[in-house]
Amino acid sequence: MATEPVCVCVEDFEKIAEEKLPMSVREYYNSGANYENTFKDNRKAFGRYKVRPKYMRDVSNRSMATTILGHKVDCPIGVSPVAMCRLAHPDGEVAVARACAKLGRCFILSTMATTGMKEIGEKAPDCLRWFQVHILRDRNLLIQLVQRAERAGFTALVLTVDCPVYGRRHAEMRNDFNLPSTHKLGVLEGLRSRTGMSEEEREAGMTKFLNNLFTSAATWDDLRWLKTITKLPVVIKGITTGDGAREALRAGADAILVSNHGGRELDSVAATIDALQEVVEAVEDRCEVYLDGGVRSGLDALKAIAMGARAVFVGRPILWGLAYAGEEGAEKLLQILGDELSTDMALAGSNSIREISRDMVVHKSYYSSKL
Repeated sequence: MATEPVCVCVEDFEKIAEEKLPMSVREYYNSGANYENTFKDNRKAFGRYKVRPKYMRDVSNRSMATTILGHKVDCPIGVSPVAMCRLAHPDGEVAVARACAKLGRCFILSTMATTGMKEIGEKAPDCLRWFQVHILRDRNLLIQLVQRAERAGFTALVLTVDCPVYGRRHAEMRNDFNLPSTHKLGVLEGLRSRTGMSEEEREAGMTKFLNNLFTSAATWDDLRWLKTITKLPVVIKGITTGDGAREALRAGADAILVSNHGGRELDSVAATIDALQEVVEAVEDRCEVYLDGGVRSGLDALKAIAMGARAVFVGRPILWGLAYAGEEGAEKLLQILGDELSTDMALAGSNSIREISRDMVVHKSYYSSKL
């Protein structure tokens, strides 16, 4: 009798998902742009940073609780916007939102989600949820999406700025990947002048569909406009430079999410953990800074928090959790990440998130320069 595979770390979920997911879906989720330099470096880069622990401290009463944009979370490891979760499990985004609600985490819903905002609000009402947006060619569609998010209880918008056009992803191109006819882009369903994704658009392919939906003419003035149509705070996702952070703040950003789209757009940009310090220094405490890209453990989260991130978000790993066991798998994966962070906080000498200090993490060159 086959035994249930034991998952004790994110890598275990990844291996199981690789066996369970169809090849085209697996390669859509797990590929990057061009030759995948950034995609691969996002993960490797965390190994370039070393922890300098502080021992003989009382760490017997640890808490991972913190706040993001004024909302309490029980752990600063949330879920990034990931497209088409129902390709990994039939419960898709609902399962992720419920898992986040149970564990007190933040969930960001993708514009390309296979579940609508109203359904998320109804089936996971206690989930702290943000909605990812793009600047669309048709501003009326964007206005409708923002209004839907407000009605459905989303508490922030996350404006993605790093994909004015769809990146060249070789795996998708080879597989001619497209959304199966059995699924819908739930977020886009029922909008005036748009009814999700038409059969003609399916046949034309995902790249053409998204390049027609999004605009490549967006500027920071579009952020200023977005701020006029909503009272929700706007987080800018896709920043990897200090200059970009300063421009975002001048245009009205309420927070910044250091991200390179999981290495799926412009290849050879910096790994997010390498870019974090430059962005944090540019922000100068004027807003909260978050990070996604390559986070695969609680230790990765600790490093990012020490370097100035208020919270971190995971993307691909939650899809592996879904493939493993739906809502239960997503919850288990997030729980493992939280358990790792708690353990590593103790080992590094921190009793709370605010005690994870900047001097706890250094680039490996710190040691080689002393030889």
